[in-house]
Amino acid sequence: MNILVTGASRGIGAAIAQRLAGYNVFATARNEELLRGYKRYYVCDLTRDIEGLGDYIEENEIDVLINNAGEYIYSLIDEVNRSQIGHIMKVNLEAPLYLISRAVPYMKKQKWGRIINIGSISGVMGEAGASLYSASKAGLIGASKALALELAEYGITVNTINPGWVETEMGNSSAQEGDFSKEEIISCIPQKRFITPEEIAGMVSYLISDDARGVTGQSINMCAGLSVGY
Repeated sequence: MNILVTGASRGIGAAIAQRLAGYNVFATARNEELLRGYKRYYVCDLTRDIEGLGDYIEENEIDVLINNAGEYIYSLIDEVNRSQIGHIMKVNLEAPLYLISRAVPYMKKQKWGRIINIGSISGVMGEAGASLYSASKAGLIGASKALALELAEYGITVNTINPGWVETEMGNSSAQEGDFSKEEIISCIPQKRFITPEEIAGMVSYLISDDARGVTGQSINMCAGLSVGY
C-alpha cells in the first residue's frame, strides 16, 4: 500500500502515520521541521499549493488516502467574516475533495483503494459557536457517502471517522476557546474522557484492511459516547 496522510506532523495525523509505518507512508503537512522524521514527505499548505500535492499523489500511485488535516474556528455567526468562511471550507472540505479527485484515477485503474476522511462529531450533531467547522465537516460526511456509492464498483471504499473531543493540541486549544473548561466538557462525556489519537489510528488501520472491504459509506463516531446522549 502507498498511503498518504495529510496533517501528519502532529496529533491524529502523526498517530495514524506511526500506526501504519509498516506500509509505504507519505506524510504531508505545512511544517517541514516536524516532517523530517518521515522517510517520505511533502511540505504543503492546503490553501496554497494543493495542485503540487495532487501531482505528488499521482506520481507516487497513492492507493490509500487519509484526509486528516483540518482547522477549527470558534466564533459566533454574527462575528465571522467571508475570509474565515472561505478558509475553513477550503481546508476542511475543498482540499479533501480535490485530493480524492487526484487519487481516484489510479485506484480505479487497479480496482482497489481506500479513502478515509477524518470528520468530527460536530459535523454530526452541530456545535454552537462553531458553525463554520460543523458545516465543513457535515459536508465532508455527505461527500463521503456519495463517493462511496460512486466508487463502490471499483473496489474503492470511502468512510468517515468522526472524533469527539481528542487529547491533542487542537482538541485542548478548542476547549480553551469555548465557554466551558476541559473539566466541564469531560463531565458531559459519557465515558468521562477524551479520545486518544491512537484509538483513531486503530480504526484507520482496520478500515484499510481486507477485513473491512465491505465497510463503505459509513460515518463512524468515535466520541466516548458523546453522540448517544447525556
